[in-house]
Amino acid sequence: METIDSKAYGAEAAEAPVKEMDIKRRTILSNDVEIEILYCGICHSDLHALHNDWGGTTYPIVPGHEIVGKVTKVGPAVTKLKEGDLAAIGCIVDSCGHCQHCNHGDEQFCEEGWTLVFNAPDRHLGGVTYGGFSERIVADADYVLKMPEFDDLAATAPLLCAGITVYSPLKHWEVGPGKKVGIVGIGGLGHMAIKIAKAMGAEVTVFTTSPSKVEDAKRLGADEAVLSKDPEQMKAQSGFDMILDTVSAKHDVNAYINTLKVDGSLVLVGLPNEPLEIGAFSVVSGRRSFAGSNIGGIAETQEMLEFCKEHNITADIELLKTSQINEGFERLEKNDVKYRFVIDLKS
Repeated sequence: METIDSKAYGAEAAEAPVKEMDIKRRTILSNDVEIEILYCGICHSDLHALHNDWGGTTYPIVPGHEIVGKVTKVGPAVTKLKEGDLAAIGCIVDSCGHCQHCNHGDEQFCEEGWTLVFNAPDRHLGGVTYGGFSERIVADADYVLKMPEFDDLAATAPLLCAGITVYSPLKHWEVGPGKKVGIVGIGGLGHMAIKIAKAMGAEVTVFTTSPSKVEDAKRLGADEAVLSKDPEQMKAQSGFDMILDTVSAKHDVNAYINTLKVDGSLVLVGLPNEPLEIGAFSVVSGRRSFAGSNIGGIAETQEMLEFCKEHNITADIELLKTSQINEGFERLEKNDVKYRFVIDLKS
């Protein structure tokens, strides 16, 4: 297959810094689009992959799965996009396309395994896929989103991961008017969950360990903010229909499960490295559920983008130049960001 050269930013080893490198992209196939990448978000998953924290990283690696750009070429079979359109790519760039989950629009549960935009086996060129820390990307149009014209395009990049990661469970558990929802943690995921749950019409309470984030939770739209380290404040909490837990460190989930109403659910979207202990009485008392959720499929991600456009929702970001990528990762390790970094690939 013919290829084109593309400038990218990646790492050659687990402890190596991110640097400029050249990669190959395929020339467009019949149903492909080529996108000039304008912005790409930085996610904790990118950091874990760079450091091989979860195992399986193939080097060199080019991370990035929150991609916003402009279509520069389209294949002859492409009808939903044209040159000049704004477009976006999230985590998924391929799947089997024919299993029950793909047919239902849940490509994230593909029985044969969906293809991650970076560091996954490349079904076309061999080797692995390269992500959004790059000047361009080529992908099948079926996995490309149409990006609405937001006022702040850079701030939409985190919607492609953080946005859909919280939108999908909030929708699945039917959050809306009359529902009482708790959000555990105010970070990249949590701050998006507050905005989206509030736009859905729910009463939103935020649980945080940081006194400094109480006022910020209310600025983001929360009706109430609770210091989870304060036993008296926690004792006063009850009656939640759903709690969305965004924390990726080991923590006591029973403290939150115990605030659920009968048939309420705690849904985990954070990814702690260690197992979490569930007390039997926490779930048996009240027929409560402890569940988890992944990202959403392509159709649901498009729906999320349209919802966020309608409600004027974007991420709170700090825009970085390409020369600041390593600085961004260093600060991310220290949780020194409110609340997401986005790289300006035009820089």
